[in-house]
Amino acid sequence: RDFIKNMITGTSQADCAILIIASGTGEFEAGISKDGQTREHALLAFTLGVRQLIVAVNKMDTTKWSEDRFNEIIKETSTFIKKVGYNPKAVAFVPISGWHGDNMLEESPNMPWYKGW
Repeated sequence: RDFIKNMITGTSQADCAILIIASGTGEFEAGISKDGQTREHALLAFTLGVRQLIVAVNKMDTTKWSEDRFNEIIKETSTFIKKVGYNPKAVAFVPISGWHGDNMLEESPNMPWYKGW
């Protein structure tokens, strides 16, 4: 909750937001839950006028680079962001591993199933 003040300050000047979602079992579910920070940040970004959104699905290494888990997260997140006001078809979902650097600067050999947005 300490991040919200800084998040609001930065977001109020942004044209695009990158929503980083943890893909780990339990982590994603906590963030997307009724009081989760994922929901809160997406809602605040839209409310503050940010109309372009990119969703980075992080920690894909912890899911063994699972395409099924990535697709599950896309489905659940799309349902929520549509309710907020975003068009899920205009939102890029990118699977990444910040720890390993996968899909951060160049395509990852660990996720050959991801062909881009």
